[in-house]
Amino acid sequence: MNNEKQYILALDQGTTSSRAIVFNKKGEIISSSQKEFKQIYPKPSWVEHDPQEIWSTQAAVAAESVAKLGLNGKNIAAIGITNQRETTIVWDITTNQPIYNAIVWQDRRTARFCDTLKNKYSKIIHDKTGLIIDAYFSASKIHWILENVKGAREKAEKGLLRFGTVDSWLIWRLTNGKKHITDVTNASRTMLFNIHTLKWDKRLLKIFDIPKSMLPSVKDSSSVYTKTATTLFATKIPIAGIAGDQQAALFGQMCIKKGMIKNTYGTGCFLMMNTGTEAVNSNHKLLTTIAWKIGDEVNYALEGSVFVGGAAIQWLRDGLQIIKKAKHSEKIANEVKDSEGVVFVPALTGLGAPYWDQYARGTLIGITRGTKRAHIVRATLEAIALQSYDVIESMLADTGNKAKEIRVDGGAAANNLLMQIQSDITNVKVIRTKVMETTALGAAFLAGLSVGYWKDIDEIQNIWQEDASFEANMKKEKRDLLKEKWKNAVERSLNWDKN
Repeated sequence: MNNEKQYILALDQGTTSSRAIVFNKKGEIISSSQKEFKQIYPKPSWVEHDPQEIWSTQAAVAAESVAKLGLNGKNIAAIGITNQRETTIVWDITTNQPIYNAIVWQDRRTARFCDTLKNKYSKIIHDKTGLIIDAYFSASKIHWILENVKGAREKAEKGLLRFGTVDSWLIWRLTNGKKHITDVTNASRTMLFNIHTLKWDKRLLKIFDIPKSMLPSVKDSSSVYTKTATTLFATKIPIAGIAGDQQAALFGQMCIKKGMIKNTYGTGCFLMMNTGTEAVNSNHKLLTTIAWKIGDEVNYALEGSVFVGGAAIQWLRDGLQIIKKAKHSEKIANEVKDSEGVVFVPALTGLGAPYWDQYARGTLIGITRGTKRAHIVRATLEAIALQSYDVIESMLADTGNKAKEIRVDGGAAANNLLMQIQSDITNVKVIRTKVMETTALGAAFLAGLSVGYWKDIDEIQNIWQEDASFEANMKKEKRDLLKEKWKNAVERSLNWDKN
């Protein structure tokens, strides 16, 4: 392969936008394109996307990112796909049309149904999947579609419906309906996949009343699965890597050794610790998940999800309208030396790990006559870091490890003040990567590995570069006080909206 004229195309299908990024041999971005798409909120706590818009925006940016360079399909050695996880799409194979909108990972409509399962099935589901019963995952969303979309149950029983996380939907469209596949990382987020046997689990399918015929074949994270069959590119390009967005970011950050931690600051914050070939059971309500499968080796991870991370800053902009642009948050927060006792718990869609309270709601506490806009903005940055701290503390307790560093990426990681606060609160060095698009980079690495674009993981490791690092400089007394106030505020936010 002539690598000088060959590139890797990563499709990064996210919660608010579809992106396509072209990487060269050095792991550098040489072209990118992005399109936002509509967020649909039919009822409070319901979140949907139009699957056709997911596909059309992803197809458009894929073509645009390659065309910008004056390249064609012959210059693309492979395509890697990474995607928002748990988001659930069901389509009819006779029409190739979705039978309902994509139900997004943030959606809470199945919360009460999940509650009915907890007493009887919590242990069996946790033992098989590493997950905690919650509306976050795909299984209850599939169940809802089958129960609530007219004719869906009958079609499913006849084998006419297919379920997919977003990666499966994109591959279905890229191959004109010839391939219905996913990878182990996405499968491990459905609550239907046994992460120890690496198979769809009959007992789980029975619990959720889902026909097996709906499910995709499960593949490795780095493998040549198929080639494109659309007219998007003049040539057929190998689709050679798939990973859910957070696993892709873990690989893109080259957290390939046991005990390494990454935090992606996106819409939510997603923390992962590589636990090597051992699936570590969490005693602190973290998720045990598959990090990736390359060849015969499966790597596992502990994960904690913070539902509202960067979205808290968006809420300051769009909801409260106290900042004009998200990037202004750093400058405004720097107008004050601290939040003066103001604490914000951004439980705008419930709380994720380690609380797992779907009825928690946002709480802003400690306000006085002296509270200014800057204090609320600073408290929001502190909240993002404190939520992440809760997860890191749980990871270290579960594994007995000590954190040497936290590798960070995602949009909000560009905020230097937030990164300093994160280091101060955790008392651990925070390292920001040079290529911030680590989710797309991870997908590119996985695809490139399988076609020989990069020889091995050692070669890829040498590509990874640091952009900046942040060392803790907060006094212990202040750190402890901040954590104590945070814990008190979280207690007040829990179980708020149950009735």
